[in-house]
Amino acid sequence: MNRRTLGRMAAAVFTAVLFGGLAPLALAADEAPDAFIKRLSDDLLATIRTDHKVRNGDIDHIMAVVDAKIMPNVNFQRMTASAVGPAWREATPEQRKRLQEEFKLLLVRTYSGALSQVSDESITMKPLRAAPTDTDVIVRSEIRGHGDPIQLEYRLEKTPGEGAGWKIYNLNVLGVWLVETYRTQFAQEVNARGIDGLIATLAERNRSNAAGVAKKG
Repeated sequence: MNRRTLGRMAAAVFTAVLFGGLAPLALAADEAPDAFIKRLSDDLLATIRTDHKVRNGDIDHIMAVVDAKIMPNVNFQRMTASAVGPAWREATPEQRKRLQEEFKLLLVRTYSGALSQVSDESITMKPLRAAPTDTDVIVRSEIRGHGDPIQLEYRLEKTPGEGAGWKIYNLNVLGVWLVETYRTQFAQEVNARGIDGLIATLAERNRSNAAGVAKKG
């Protein structure tokens, strides 16, 4: 498996961790952030290897997992707002809702195909460079498979109150932060066509991706 393919697989694992956190989160509020990522990653890799619908890229099945498990694991509103940039502040509640829905579907469709390539990969955590009182941290990990290891860095925030615990809001894979990559693309679209234009573009990309998958099937 070459480095590019493994990198896409790593991003796929991240996406599934984000949206398909299959481990119970009762202890998340008291967990160290690196332990949190390690637990989710290990459970997810085990699930990918045994869930044939995930491995086959069944979008309906993957989205069902997404809808059931997204909120405990990720601050997706923050993630979408960061990707959209300053235009987010001007968006209406309905536009924000559509942006989150289309962005979520884009991420799942973009990386779901790579999940079928997961076999004997494993996750190793790097030493955590954070104080126990920090509430915004970077967790570094490494995914090992065939070929060179891939470095993954997660940005997490610790939320207070009900449902307190660590939530993911960005990822660096192969030296590129996912949110910043999309921010550049989204800014060009917003500048050209406005927020509704960005929503329309995302929706069209998702329809095209869906049609491509259906044609292959």
